[in-house]
Amino acid sequence: MLTHLDSQGRANMVDVTEKAVTEREATAEARVRMLPQTLQMIVDGEHPKGDVFAVARIAGIQAAKKTSDLIPLCHPLMLTSVKVELSAEGADAVRIVARCKLAGQTGVEMEALTAASVAALTIYDMCKAVDKGMVIEQVRLLEKLGGKSGHYKVEA
Repeated sequence: MLTHLDSQGRANMVDVTEKAVTEREATAEARVRMLPQTLQMIVDGEHPKGDVFAVARIAGIQAAKKTSDLIPLCHPLMLTSVKVELSAEGADAVRIVARCKLAGQTGVEMEALTAASVAALTIYDMCKAVDKGMVIEQVRLLEKLGGKSGHYKVEA
């Protein structure tokens, strides 16, 4: 059932007033594929704009906190933790993992997905001058805990 539609099929924000406050957590990932020399420049700290991973990490954290401003039917949430981890993966990719937590009445999947996505976009923005062919891929939810629907974990 699509909970963001009312009885007449119109979009609406889900009423979570009666839902219990529970601990909730979500983890999402994204990847940015790039030329090996672009990744090497990032890893070696030789990018002229500065520390690409540090800037992308901060962008991801800020994005998680602004998710309800970006996604029309998301509730504004008081996140208690946002972690964004970036790492080189192989010779031509950056893997981004974002984790969001709170004690609240609705889940944090969208916040984790937004954090991973915006961190990836930030990498693209910082590196586009040297590598316009970068590809942002595999943005997906890895795991969610808490709430009525319970535990979800992507299969390996």
